[in-house]
Amino acid sequence: MKKIIAWLWRTIRGPMQWRVLWLAHAKFMVGVTGVVRDNQGRVLLLRHRMWPEGRQWGLPTGYAVAGEEFPLTVTREVKEETGLDVKAGALVHLKSGYKLRVEVAYEATLIGGTLKIDAFEILEAQWFSPDSLPQGVQESHLHLIQRKTID
Repeated sequence: MKKIIAWLWRTIRGPMQWRVLWLAHAKFMVGVTGVVRDNQGRVLLLRHRMWPEGRQWGLPTGYAVAGEEFPLTVTREVKEETGLDVKAGALVHLKSGYKLRVEVAYEATLIGGTLKIDAFEILEAQWFSPDSLPQGVQESHLHLIQRKTID
């Protein structure tokens, strides 16, 4: 039986193999977060409209779209939410196992743009010293702000 399966697998090469693999495996959403810092070492925090009351402060975050490289997701999400231009840097967090979501976070550096929040998603945006963060910051985001390397 193993020989037949191996022969069949080799026979259907290419796109058909990918379809079989896609059907056979779990599908995940990828949440991407940017730990955005300016040249003074301050971190950009947003007060998110859709997040639970009392825990609305957090880093810029969103979901990757199909085919998008994760560093580009950071750039796009920050631009959409704040109007700022950033450059994604080092990967600082990668985690799976939460339902059907993979979490990814990158350090990011401010490179330009003008702060203009997306009022649909964001209530306010401010720069904070890592030592002086507001009340209500998501616990997972506090950890990201403090860490410098991948988990």
